[in-house]
Amino acid sequence: MERPDFNIVFVGAGNVASCLAPALMQKGCRIVQVYSRTQESAQTLARKADCPYTTDLTQISGEADLYIVSVKDDALDDVTARLACSGNPDALYAHTAGSMPMDVWKGKIRRYGVLYPMQPFSKQRAVDFSAVPFFIEANSEEDACLLKEVAGRVSPKIYEASSEQRRYLHIAAVFACNFTNHMYTLCDRLLAAHGLPFESMLPLIDETARKIHELPPLEAQTGPARRNDRNVIGRHLDILKKEAPELADLYGMISRSIHTYELNNKMTSR
Repeated sequence: MERPDFNIVFVGAGNVASCLAPALMQKGCRIVQVYSRTQESAQTLARKADCPYTTDLTQISGEADLYIVSVKDDALDDVTARLACSGNPDALYAHTAGSMPMDVWKGKIRRYGVLYPMQPFSKQRAVDFSAVPFFIEANSEEDACLLKEVAGRVSPKIYEASSEQRRYLHIAAVFACNFTNHMYTLCDRLLAAHGLPFESMLPLIDETARKIHELPPLEAQTGPARRNDRNVIGRHLDILKKEAPELADLYGMISRSIHTYELNNKMTSR
């Protein structure tokens, strides 16, 4: 049976918390308090969540039954240690970091886990959480179920993943999202230098993204590197070496990776 309410403190008011807190509030959760190191961030999120805020970890509310910690990875160990001295000792504590282990809580908190929404977040952009996968881990089955219930308030895509699995999940997400966006940035730079609009690439980008909803990525791959079209690749490299040598290096490295992967896959599938 679904609980009627969750009383939640958000520790951190960055991109993840700024999107997740209002979404949970809209689904019946009560945001008890927001903490941030900076008053501006704390105030902004507290206004959205209609709750008080603090910039002092020693003043964290003890009235929550769930503490969601969304801070930078390098601050997590210190924040979790300090929370253990100020929050509700009987509550469940979960961090949202994809690359950090659950055991960052071990020895500090009795009930703990991970609530990782795998999505790039921005304070300026609304998120459709119904399409966001959540990866859950907890140090007890009961609390894993509770975290699934919390995530289930906003998304139907709930999965369990161990800390070891999440390490690879996070690496894969960097390839799929962060590196891909950097390619868009380089594309924009190249086009702008020759008076061409980046928006002309959008249909190509959209079609590529649509294809991998239907085909394995390897089958969706196209282009001169997959065909091993050395004439085209050579012409491209000649141009880039003159105008942007660092892009020539990157172009060559990625082209070799695509071709090598294609060859290896053909050999293993025989």
